[in-house]
Amino acid sequence: MQHRHFIHFKPFGYISQLNSNDDRQLRKKKFINELFDFPEGTMPVGRLDEKSEGLLLLTTDGKLCHQINSGGYEKEYYVQVDGEINEEAIDELKTGVLIGINGKKYKTQPCKVHRIATPELPERGKKIRDPRHGPTSWISVTITEGKFRQVRKMTSAVGFPTLRLVRFRVATITLDNLQPGATKSVSELV
Repeated sequence: MQHRHFIHFKPFGYISQLNSNDDRQLRKKKFINELFDFPEGTMPVGRLDEKSEGLLLLTTDGKLCHQINSGGYEKEYYVQVDGEINEEAIDELKTGVLIGINGKKYKTQPCKVHRIATPELPERGKKIRDPRHGPTSWISVTITEGKFRQVRKMTSAVGFPTLRLVRFRVATITLDNLQPGATKSVSELV
């Protein structure tokens, strides 16, 4: 069987799954299959929550999906945080912080973090907040694990809550000028 692979820019407000068995969820949520006609058997590689945006890989190859999810591949996020983040907070993020996972404390693995200039990203569909509420800053966070809402929990743990979260890269694959909602078919993922 010839497997198919896709790179997708998941927009804000969409769930990174194709369907649901929950009738209530089907009525109230937006799914990425509304944006592209994915072939039967397509599955997302990892997840982005409804409020997060950016690179989502999809494939019809279950083994490859498992390999990428459990293989320690780098995932880079561009994160807009509330306030001017300082070096102390960045150093804490780099070495690992305590976050809550399933009701238990979990120390995140060391990761790469650095300040970045405001990235050139498409405007988000929903306004982030009024600039009069104070400054914001951007960081790049690169992790190899992927716990539930991990990056959001990490920035909050150091006192700089996430305002906007965009996954820019998985391994060597980047958003590569895709616009929100766009999907590109590719010959391989990693």
